[in-house]
Amino acid sequence: MKLSTKVAYNTMAQVAGKFVAAGLGLAAVAVMTRYLGLTGFGEYTTIITFLSFFAIIADMGLTLVTVQMISYPGVNQNKIISNIFSLRLISAIVFLGLAPLIVFLFPYDPIIKIGVVVAALSFFFIALNQILVGVFQKNLRMDKVSIAEVAGRAVLLIGVIVAVRLNTGLIGIMAATVIASMMNFLLHYLFSVKFVRIKLSFDKKIWKEIIRKSWPLALTIALNLVYLKTDTLILSLIKPQADVGIYGAAYKVIDVVITIPFMFIGLILPIITSEWGKKNIGSFKNIMQKSFDVMVIFALPIVIGTQFTATRVMVSVFGENFAPSGAALKILILAAGIIFLGSIFTHAIIAINKQKQIIGAYLFVGITAVAGYLIFIPKYSYFGAAWVTIYSELAIVSASVYLIWKYTKFFPNLKIFFKSLLASAVMGAWLYSAQANYQMNLFLILTAAVIIYFGMLYAVKGISKRDLKDLINR
Repeated sequence: MKLSTKVAYNTMAQVAGKFVAAGLGLAAVAVMTRYLGLTGFGEYTTIITFLSFFAIIADMGLTLVTVQMISYPGVNQNKIISNIFSLRLISAIVFLGLAPLIVFLFPYDPIIKIGVVVAALSFFFIALNQILVGVFQKNLRMDKVSIAEVAGRAVLLIGVIVAVRLNTGLIGIMAATVIASMMNFLLHYLFSVKFVRIKLSFDKKIWKEIIRKSWPLALTIALNLVYLKTDTLILSLIKPQADVGIYGAAYKVIDVVITIPFMFIGLILPIITSEWGKKNIGSFKNIMQKSFDVMVIFALPIVIGTQFTATRVMVSVFGENFAPSGAALKILILAAGIIFLGSIFTHAIIAINKQKQIIGAYLFVGITAVAGYLIFIPKYSYFGAAWVTIYSELAIVSASVYLIWKYTKFFPNLKIFFKSLLASAVMGAWLYSAQANYQMNLFLILTAAVIIYFGMLYAVKGISKRDLKDLINR
């Protein structure tokens, strides 16, 4: 099977899997929000955010290093994965074990503290699972990941429904997340046996190499954590939990949307790493350009379309109480668009092994973002948090684009960008005319918007017959 065919198959498998998993996940959240309300969902968001700090620190950059290290020709995949998995096991036990202890030092309500204790186990399974995903990325078998993710989300939905029926409250819902994460991990592990044999391994030489490669990533991830999660943490400490619920609901939509770029780039990263390692600079730049064009085609209509549909989407998914989340979503979707367009550059930094060079940018953005949160959240609540998030994403992507240009001389051709922008504007005009008609079904409105966008994109030759034929053939 040709490389392009493998990538296309994996992309389609992931798209299908992510579509189903996202639907199941949103269904679970929809049940959750209607049961918990604004305050209860704010408490849920606070628990997840608090644990995210420890989970990201426990990552130590190992998730991305896994793909990088096993993508080099001739490596002993079993040996490397076993050592990385063992290191991740220890880091997860240490850092996630601290979370239930440290949370009692915070001025949260008891229900939040108990929730952290319960949900820590869910993050433990997720931490182990992330290493296995790297194996499937390298072997271009992300269909296995999709199957496991769909199964996990199905278990989550069933668990949340049972928790609501039994009226077990927030703690019951957190227990459901633990069971779902455990199912997801077990399936990943069973599927991975075909590609790699994992055992506990403590090879000092390999551990030193892993740490040498991962520490710049670990530091940038930790700094990334500062500007990605500090907003919700500060919001949870100085504003009512209802505000956290409004912001958290909007962020849930963003989390679903940005799975698209990370899913795609997860497949591309091993390929551009390999091409750069083999000094195939022309091929490296060609893949970068095509990847950027794909991200543009998805990002612009999502950003523009959300400006006209945000409130109706939030009400449809989360319930009438979450109508205020629509305003937050309109802002946060801009950050999602930046992530779409910038993800290829932020990951290419890893492919060309220049992680150390971007640490300064992460440090600067982390410090200025925290300052921004402390200034604007007390005055503007989740609106202030959202705008500072946009600044943070834009600053990091700008630094990544500069470094990629500096070391590879690649800068994207923007021809597809402007064609997509034109098609998105036409689509936006349709949505503007349709938004006043609340009797018109939202699904029909969005379906028509997609048809108009791609029709217009085809008309201006943003996509061609050859592209469509290649896609169908693949």
